[in-house]
Amino acid sequence: MAMLLGWSGPASAAAPVLVLEVRDAIGPASASYMIRGMAKAAEGGAPLVVIRLDTPGGLDTSMRDIIQAILASPVPVAIYVSPEGARAASAGTYMLYAAHVAAMAPATTLGAATPVAIGFPGAGSKPPADDRKREPGDPADPRAGAGKDKRDREPSPPSAPADAMTAKQVHDASAFIRGLAQQRGRNAQWAERAVREAVSLTADEALREKVVDVVAADIPDLLAQIDGRRVRVRGAEVTLATRDAAVATVLPDWRQRLLSVIANPSFALILMMIGIYGLMFEFSSPGFGVPGTIGAICLLLALFALQLLPVNYAGLALILLGMALLAGEVMSPSFGVLGMGGIVAFVAGGLLLFDRDVPGFGVPLPLIFGLAATSAVLVLLGGNMAVRARGRPVLSGREELVGAEGVVIAQGDAGTWARVHGERWKVTSSDALAPGQAVRVLSIHGLTLEVRAEPASDSEGEGT
Repeated sequence: MAMLLGWSGPASAAAPVLVLEVRDAIGPASASYMIRGMAKAAEGGAPLVVIRLDTPGGLDTSMRDIIQAILASPVPVAIYVSPEGARAASAGTYMLYAAHVAAMAPATTLGAATPVAIGFPGAGSKPPADDRKREPGDPADPRAGAGKDKRDREPSPPSAPADAMTAKQVHDASAFIRGLAQQRGRNAQWAERAVREAVSLTADEALREKVVDVVAADIPDLLAQIDGRRVRVRGAEVTLATRDAAVATVLPDWRQRLLSVIANPSFALILMMIGIYGLMFEFSSPGFGVPGTIGAICLLLALFALQLLPVNYAGLALILLGMALLAGEVMSPSFGVLGMGGIVAFVAGGLLLFDRDVPGFGVPLPLIFGLAATSAVLVLLGGNMAVRARGRPVLSGREELVGAEGVVIAQGDAGTWARVHGERWKVTSSDALAPGQAVRVLSIHGLTLEVRAEPASDSEGEGT
């Protein structure tokens, strides 16, 4: 099997079957990879695109983009759930129903296609499945025989969804997958149950229930079984000629690999933290440039990732509020009030930022608490350093001149001048002063120092 980073070639009968590998949650990166792969197959005249799929589900928007590309593809598309032990759950089930050829490897599963919303009431709630005990031949049992009367095979009415928003999402998803099933001639009743009751099937059960077309051990076996099969591609009948066809695997290019890393919710959150901390450090200690540059780059990458992902903006606002409170604690220590508020806001925002029920797009709790603990440590260290700095004596500047010692170096019509800390200052005093006289600064009036004469013993060793 050939492994290619990119493939395009002249349209010909000998063009290889293109294989795309997807073994992750369905998101912007995997959608871009599959859509570009199908476009390359059309350009190169490939006889078939095989998407080898193992996914727990993913984002609704990315799934619909992929399905639209499959339906519009001039090249037949086969979804193959593989290897053994893989699954096509949630979004993967919709993609399987949309494919021209639906195939599974032994010991694989599909189903559990109930939609999960983000940022709305009832998000993540699923209609309860019918848990009553089933007997063999029960019409609600997915293994019931296909020869039963249609009335006997109707699924039992599912329980009502928890709220109106969830009901709308479930009805929309149910109609969507039912339309795909009717277009491809697959089991529409089971598809609706997969959405409404979150049921699943094994490969053998899916074949028996006419949910998939083929159960194949590997890709050569798949190509041999579907050879000669007629499929409808954009309204026209196409006969597949895939027996002993050459196979080329198209791997993601650098852009898609970078996108898959950046669009990871956990990595996006870390990038945002680095960006904010870098800018905070640059604004508090300007002049370095490095933390500000790194922070700006990381923050822009994080914002790019967040606009690709389904973000709960209330969670994002809480994270930004938390960071602002933590910055306020460092800049103006409040004995932990701002710092604790910032940590609480950050943890709450991290929990709400992404829905953890969406497969592959939740931020792990250990990461959220780890980042919060890191922020707390930084705030404690920064606040402690700020408090200690406030208690130290001033070592430079105008304020440090008060109490400093100096020596009178000149006296004349232009006034009296003294050297203090190596600088020449005009001085005034109620005491009689003479060149070489040791003095101590009492106060500062513009560019003139008020001093007093020091005893001769204090001036010993003073240089001029």
